[in-house]
Amino acid sequence: MWRPISDKDREQFNQVATHPLQSYEWGEFRKATGIEVIRKGWFENDQLVDAFQLTLHKIPHTSWNIGYLPKGNAPTPELLKELKQIGKEHKCIFIQLEPNIKTSEDSMLDATDVPKPLIPAAHPLFTQYTLELDLTKSEEELLKEMHQKARYNIKVAQKHEVKVEEKNTNEGFDIFWKLTEETTSRQQFYAHTKYYHQTQWQTLPHEIHANKLSSHLLIARYQNQPLTAWIVFVFKDMLYYPYGASSHQYRETMHSTQMMWEAIRFGKKLGLKKFDMWGAMGPEPDPKDPWFGFHNFKQKFGPEHVEFVGSFDLVINPLFYQAYKAADKLRWFLLKLKS
Repeated sequence: MWRPISDKDREQFNQVATHPLQSYEWGEFRKATGIEVIRKGWFENDQLVDAFQLTLHKIPHTSWNIGYLPKGNAPTPELLKELKQIGKEHKCIFIQLEPNIKTSEDSMLDATDVPKPLIPAAHPLFTQYTLELDLTKSEEELLKEMHQKARYNIKVAQKHEVKVEEKNTNEGFDIFWKLTEETTSRQQFYAHTKYYHQTQWQTLPHEIHANKLSSHLLIARYQNQPLTAWIVFVFKDMLYYPYGASSHQYRETMHSTQMMWEAIRFGKKLGLKKFDMWGAMGPEPDPKDPWFGFHNFKQKFGPEHVEFVGSFDLVINPLFYQAYKAADKLRWFLLKLKS
């Protein structure tokens, strides 16, 4: 049966979680930002066999919420029943689920044939695709399997003596944020607030632990000037690249390419097995799409293109759900006009 997860269950909870966004540490960060977090586990003979971490997000100027369950385990009938009950108790219009399940792993979950009572999400939040690199390969193998342009750019960066260091300090965070502001202004995309990133940085641990989520700040410098800053996560045997920012200066030094290569080497030194590059476009990306540059940059390093089963909504209040969808479409239309 399902029961609430307490701090004493932290180790078991993380053993069941398969992604940083379902880790106990991520939930603590979300709580620190004022978001309500619900953790529950399915126990059999006092052994935790399944678990989930759900966040509740207030709809402004209303008494209603939206539930979000990113990168969770397979949505079993028992889980959906529990989520439906939670949704009713917490006045959720709907709960969005984005399972951490690859399409090859569970053919039952597919956006074209969704098991009831789920429906394809009206507004998916997490990309359905990512790029994964096998870190068990040698550096020689990894270099060989890269696009030749990536190999060439690594040599260019090394010729310019671009250096990458891990800097888990307040100074490191200040560099990251300054470069983030520059990048978002230049690229014209939306990013989390400074409060969000700073709270995350202060909440998540920076020491490696076998069964905890940790956060690490990497900075690439040319002539001691910081030009690229990434925050990477380590969880279990995986490295993740969720946040990155870079300067438009000294592009000829290929500092971003050197950062990617050093991040790969960072994961290998830790003995990690895979590097999830945190999102990608579909199998036939449009070169005119504003995200194509990010996708193309990652793809040049030879990762595997991975597809997940997608995003689904568990509707709790059908009438309000239709109204919400209409309002959400209008909101994004106005944001696009503004930008």
